Amino acid sequence: MYRAKRTSPLLLPHFRFHFSTTSAPTSAATSTSTSTSPTQESILYVLKKLEKDPPKALEFFNHALSNPALHPLTPPAFHTVLRALAHRDHLAHFWPLLRRMSSLRHPLDRPAYLTLLDRLNKHRLPADAAALSDFYNSSARASLSAAAASAAVESILAADRPDAALAVADLSENAVVQILRGVRDHPSKALAFFRWASTAAPAGGYKHGSLAHNAMARVLGGREESADEFWAFVDAMRKGAEGFEMDIDTYVKLSRQFLKGKRFGDAVRLYEFMMDGPYKPAVQDCGMLLRQISLSATPDLGLVWRVVGKYEAGGYGMSKVVYDGIHRALTSNGRFDEAEETLGRMRGEGFEPDNITYSQLVYGLCKAKRFEEARKVLDDMEEGGCVPDLKTWTVLIQGHCAAGEVDEALRCLMRMVEKDCAADADVVDVLVKGLCCQRRAEGAYTLVTEMVKKSELRPWQATYKYLIQELLGENKLEEALHILGMMKGHNFPPFADPFGPYIAKYGTVEDARELLKKLSVKNYPTATAYLHIFKHFFGEGRYTEAQDLLFKCPHHIRKNEDISKLFGSTGISMTRDRDTV
Repeated sequence: MYRAKRTSPLLLPHFRFHFSTTSAPTSAATSTSTSTSPTQESILYVLKKLEKDPPKALEFFNHALSNPALHPLTPPAFHTVLRALAHRDHLAHFWPLLRRMSSLRHPLDRPAYLTLLDRLNKHRLPADAAALSDFYNSSARASLSAAAASAAVESILAADRPDAALAVADLSENAVVQILRGVRDHPSKALAFFRWASTAAPAGGYKHGSLAHNAMARVLGGREESADEFWAFVDAMRKGAEGFEMDIDTYVKLSRQFLKGKRFGDAVRLYEFMMDGPYKPAVQDCGMLLRQISLSATPDLGLVWRVVGKYEAGGYGMSKVVYDGIHRALTSNGRFDEAEETLGRMRGEGFEPDNITYSQLVYGLCKAKRFEEARKVLDDMEEGGCVPDLKTWTVLIQGHCAAGEVDEALRCLMRMVEKDCAADADVVDVLVKGLCCQRRAEGAYTLVTEMVKKSELRPWQATYKYLIQELLGENKLEEALHILGMMKGHNFPPFADPFGPYIAKYGTVEDARELLKKLSVKNYPTATAYLHIFKHFFGEGRYTEAQDLLFKCPHHIRKNEDISKLFGSTGISMTRDRDTV
């Protein structure tokens, strides 16, 4: 349980938000200051908090839309509410809002369109998804500003001149955002254009707002090479005369990008930056950050302590998720004494270790090659009443395999099964790879066939494909063909790619016929399957084998146009008495 000490996230610095299911729209927001008006960032922040409650989000949005003091609402605010409404229960409000957005000349940009389309498809609303596509396409065709922005992007990229945007007759903030999105892969050009627009355009009545600043921040933050410019920009953005803040939508998108790119330092710094501002990240962001950092090969403990320090300074109480993040980073670094101290504090706060916590300890011990202690953890768990689950066993088995102790990993598997813990495709994949890394593909084959037969387990498609390649690498064609049959039996597309080259080089005509039987659709293999085999035989110069296989083909295969052309190009005869498969 999280025990937040600070005020509710809906208590914004610019206005106090009084909201309930019975409150009237006119009383949804009241200013806390006669001198400070709500900002676009604060509106977006509230909407993000309400996104999982569409009726409340829509009521608040409609109030904001009807309040002249809050105009104009930006496209991200519309997009946020539309995301919430993209559900079969709220379509009666979704379409009117989309039309209202269009009437206000706010564009539905491509990222927002794709997100909405994905949500409608996930909710199995094909008619609405098709209607949205028609709306987006017709809007794009009708938008002269979009065409002008596109032309400006091409000019900026081609001429390397920011003032190429003069092609945009009406340099609105929406147009600036579109141009910035168009040149996002060239941060320096984007920044040059942004600076030019802020100095050259005011004569035409244009001035950068929050929307443009956040768009510029996304461009600079999106590429690692412009990280220095990004931090300088967002610092100046906050400290400038207008005092623009990074909106919560920009934070979420950049944070995901940083974590996906393993830019943990930037992700932590961004978290600190937002925690120091008025629009705090979600409470669960702390645990998510810690998890991502701790999953790296050697977690940076300095980053861990910075995240935790900023989290606590924000007034949040510690939670199990946060303790687990700290514990995972410590055990991965081999800091077991400190990890034990963390568990003590965790228990003191009323959070008991569970399989997640113990799995982290097992992983760390295996990483440190302290396998006996790792195995003992599972015994200690049982004694303490926490039965090891499949994940904990898998971590132990994976740790042994990573260290080359595959036989011990197999013994752990037997112990696991004896404890009535059924194996799954994940643990089988781990063991298959562990065995094959020791050139024991036949042992992996035996493991898979027995697990499928005795446990009715369904291995992953990737496991089957990997094992086939490893078996052929050890000249185990018969076993590989059997695995191909099992793969087909589990309704996976048969993985035929490595068989053709192998059989053409090392196999016989009978091997080729056996492969073709495995690839049969209904009564016969496809003509394409035959064609591939013939090409591989020709590639190895084995024309006689290709001819022998042809003479044993069904009549319709021999008459196939592509196969006839292939043989005709080599001058090999296609006539002789033949058998059929």
